[in-house]
Amino acid sequence: RRTNVWDPCTDENFAAPVQHVRRPKPEIISNATKQKEEKRRTMESRATEIPSVWAVAFGASVVAGLAGYFLGTASSIGVFGNSSQGRVVSSSEKGHDNSDSDEANASDSELEDSEDDQEVNGFEDSTEECKLVLVVRTDLSMTKGKIAAQCSHATLACYKTLLRQQSPILKRWEGYGQAKVAVQVKSEEELMILQAQAISLGICGQIIHDAGRTQIASGSATVLGVGPAPKSMVDQVTGHLKLL
Repeated sequence: RRTNVWDPCTDENFAAPVQHVRRPKPEIISNATKQKEEKRRTMESRATEIPSVWAVAFGASVVAGLAGYFLGTASSIGVFGNSSQGRVVSSSEKGHDNSDSDEANASDSELEDSEDDQEVNGFEDSTEECKLVLVVRTDLSMTKGKIAAQCSHATLACYKTLLRQQSPILKRWEGYGQAKVAVQVKSEEELMILQAQAISLGICGQIIHDAGRTQIASGSATVLGVGPAPKSMVDQVTGHLKLL
């Protein structure tokens, strides 16, 4: 016995349910299009916007700094010629910028060094290590910068004295590393006594006198340079003094 099975596909009277597709309303589509168009226009306007004054100033400063750096480097290696002179001027300017007022004034306030022709012993027979002792007066209350300037003058005075006499002790001192020691005294009288002792032993002894334009009275004896000479000889003059 056959059973009839109802098939909706073969039934002409059967109507399939209609599927309703929701489509966006025209006004919604137009609003979305307008928003995209406004966003695109905003992006384009930002891309073509004129930079602000601060941005221009910052960019100009960066370019100027880089240009100055490369020009300075080129000048230092001699691209523009006279490189050595340029380096000297540059280092001098830096020194004046970095030094305080006391140290700058101290370096300019010296009288001519006492460079009387002294009979200096060459100590040719000695193979001992040599040194230069700088005796500084502490009763003048000089600043560190002032003391450094005065000791530099004393060192140069002793060096030039030995250089004029072509003393062999000078080369020996340079060969041993140019040893320098700073000690202290409390009066000008002590400087004079130490200088006399050094000269009597054939050791160079130079006293520096200040011009008196900054901290101390004009003509004040500030530093005594003793040597360069063999250590044992210098110690006979300054070995009992305290380090500065």
